Amino acid sequence: MSKLHLVSWNVNGVRAIMKKDFLTSVKAMSPDILCLQETKAAKEETLSALELLPDYHVFANSSKARKGYSGTAILTKEEPLSVSYDMGIDEFDQEGRVIAAEFSTFFLVTVYTPNSGSELARLDFRQSWDDAFRDYLLWLNKRKPVIACGDFNVAHQPIDLSRPKENYNKSAGYTAQEIDGFSKLLEAGFVDTFRHFHPDEVKFSYWNQIFNGREKNIGWRIDHFLTSTKLQDRLKDAMIYNEYYGSDHCPVGLQLEVK
Repeated sequence: MSKLHLVSWNVNGVRAIMKKDFLTSVKAMSPDILCLQETKAAKEETLSALELLPDYHVFANSSKARKGYSGTAILTKEEPLSVSYDMGIDEFDQEGRVIAAEFSTFFLVTVYTPNSGSELARLDFRQSWDDAFRDYLLWLNKRKPVIACGDFNVAHQPIDLSRPKENYNKSAGYTAQEIDGFSKLLEAGFVDTFRHFHPDEVKFSYWNQIFNGREKNIGWRIDHFLTSTKLQDRLKDAMIYNEYYGSDHCPVGLQLEVK
């Protein structure tokens, strides 16, 4: 058995974060696999920006509908057996939100879940997305255990955000529908790894920059590592790396043993 270190980070623009301490931060964390969300760049631009990390194989997905919007990437030291993009559902495949990499003993999926938007204008779309994404993970899980990571755009429990009462059913990311969507994912056979190891710890992965949320630590835990329950006995630790800056999100991590 060997230990695998995975990191997921919503970078809020891959070209922007490259101008900050991103490379130093990645070197310090030294992940075997690094997943990025909200790259906000065309595939070629993402691949070009990440050439400064030559130890990794890089795979990128970008928005077809809107330039400079959404987007995901996977960087991995071990070359995957295969890589696929999107879920195969046209309605949900326009914004470059999903990449799946197949390894010998598991699938790794990174996701940038749609935000329900201002005044919850996109909540219906988000609910449909949650159902489709859950089905997609379960389909993969029939073949191999799944690790799913990224910005899920939901705080699951009151402990996962600073002001639960003020935000409940008013703010995107903390509505009954979004919470239920995440609950159904866990009930379908997935583990929220951070809560598995840290059931009572208050720690956030996103802060609103407009309100200086990070300085005041008024934040949300919306970036997650989920794993199939089949992998539960191999989980070693789950981390939130809020010492790293460069985005309105911080990286989150997972350590597990693999054969």
